[in-house]
Amino acid sequence: YSIVFKSWRANWDRLSRFFDYTPAIRKIIYTTNPIESYHRMVRKVTKTKGAFSSEDAIVKQIYLATINANTKWHGQMFGWSTVRTELMNYFGDRLLKK
Repeated sequence: YSIVFKSWRANWDRLSRFFDYTPAIRKIIYTTNPIESYHRMVRKVTKTKGAFSSEDAIVKQIYLATINANTKWHGQMFGWSTVRTELMNYFGDRLLKK
C-alpha cells in the first residue's frame, strides 16, 4: 500500500476538502454518486447474463437497463432539505445560478 499512501500524502490538500463539509453533505456525496450507481447497474446486467450472442445484444441489454434505471432514480433523498440549506451556506448564490 505504499504507493497509495504516497499518492494520498502528495494530494492530501485536495483529498481532505471532502472533510470540510458537514456529515450530512458528505453522506449525500458518497451515497448518491450517479457514476457509481450506473456502473453498478451495468455490471449487474452483464454479470448475471454470462454470455451474449453478439455485441449488439449487450448494447441492447445495457440500453434497456439504462431506461429502467431512469425510472428508479427519481426518488427523494433522505435529509435533502437539511443538505440543501447547508449547501446554500457554503455556496450561496452559486447554487441558485442556472
